[in-house]
Amino acid sequence: MPAIQHAPLAAIDPATLYKILMLRIEVFVHEQRIVDEPELDGVDLEPFTELYWIEENNAVVATLRLINDGDPAHIGRVATARSARGRGLAADLIEAALSATSTAVEISAQAHLETWYERFGFARTGPNYIEAGIDHVPMRVTTTRLPR
Repeated sequence: MPAIQHAPLAAIDPATLYKILMLRIEVFVHEQRIVDEPELDGVDLEPFTELYWIEENNAVVATLRLINDGDPAHIGRVATARSARGRGLAADLIEAALSATSTAVEISAQAHLETWYERFGFARTGPNYIEAGIDHVPMRVTTTRLPR
């Protein structure tokens, strides 16, 4: 299994950061057509934000960001390269991020992934809503969750 890496933006090698951002843009802008909201929103620059990623063959194939600025923390920007999907890499990143915080964690999950997030202990906390033109659902997990 490839190693999971994580660091705040300031500690990430520029070439690796470029690959992380390239993957996020490929998934969110090109595949999902999210063009009305900026992918680079400034949150990555905050000292309480850590990026998580997995590299294979000199390419970042999965990534997410953990915003750990209080209770709850927030996981977002979960992306996997098309060629690496179905192998559990995003699940490994979710588990790593959940293990890195001692607070509850929230996520704005794309609605079609609600069941997938439930396997990590996330539960719906409100009604569906549209974000960036995509159906989402608010979800939360506490630190007392059961392992998957």
